[in-house]
Amino acid sequence: MSELIIDGSEGEGGGQILRSALALSLATGRPFVMERIRARRKKPGLLRQHLTSVLAAKEIGHATVDGAELGSSRLHFAPSTVTHGDRHFSIGTAGSTSLVLQTILPPLLNVPGRSRISIEGGTHNPLAPAWTFLERAFFPLLSRMGAQVGGRLVRPGFYPAGGGRVELEIEGGALRPLELLEQGAIEERRAEAWFANLPVTIAQRELETLGRGLELGPSERHIVEVEAAGPGNVLFLSLYTRTSTEVFSACGERGVSSEQVARRVEKEARRWLEAQVPVGEHLADQLLLPLALAGGGTFRTVAPSLHTLTNAKVIERFLPVKTHFITEAPDRCRVDLRPA
Repeated sequence: MSELIIDGSEGEGGGQILRSALALSLATGRPFVMERIRARRKKPGLLRQHLTSVLAAKEIGHATVDGAELGSSRLHFAPSTVTHGDRHFSIGTAGSTSLVLQTILPPLLNVPGRSRISIEGGTHNPLAPAWTFLERAFFPLLSRMGAQVGGRLVRPGFYPAGGGRVELEIEGGALRPLELLEQGAIEERRAEAWFANLPVTIAQRELETLGRGLELGPSERHIVEVEAAGPGNVLFLSLYTRTSTEVFSACGERGVSSEQVARRVEKEARRWLEAQVPVGEHLADQLLLPLALAGGGTFRTVAPSLHTLTNAKVIERFLPVKTHFITEAPDRCRVDLRPA
């Protein structure tokens, strides 16, 4: 099979290009060379979480790899056969466990068999899908596509201490296309402020601000104290509808007030509510690859991000599918994946 040459600086120019290429290479058996990895980032090349993704992909796909080292800007990856099994991966930093999972989950879903996977690192990171988002919003949609994915958060890990751990059971098999076009009535709203080794007032202020902004009642606000290796805080808003669940979140950061964290969550949730779509910006990005492996599907979402558009282009390099982004309103889009 011919080798693909991929420019890692194209489009969004970050780690998503690498993760999608690894996942698709494993799923299709097609080798690739990626140059200029993460060239648009402040620290280009492979950081610890990206290297862990490469090594995890190498292990499950018995791949031949060249360039798998910290800081590398070029990678050659040639997979063999994807196999299931019991495996443990440790990032060694607070790097995102979800992003490592994003690399190995699609190919494991694409092959019959069962895997038990544990990953150690960060579980709730800025600029990465939180475990809670995957568990509540993404995994249920995979189940509707015929996948069997279950897991649990053993312990949370926040930046910069890390130390989190997630465990998953994955049953591979054929994926079915998914159609998700209507938002559906909201049946439950749940706001949660998680905190570890910090004053409880941080969580209280976040929930008070978000509650005022979205008119959340006392029974819809929840303070959750968790045990973690270091201090950390994240605010979630889970909106359960008749058709799906969306989760919006923001991590507390040094120098960012509780009120600012809450307003970030409110802004993202309002955008989704006003667009009247079932799929938010980040969930749209997660759905593209499994839908492509299923041979197609369609959903409505907000205007696609550069991250999503770049992901679609990478998918089209490996699979005979075409992603159509059909604008229906200024911030409303229908996404159709069809055979090319």
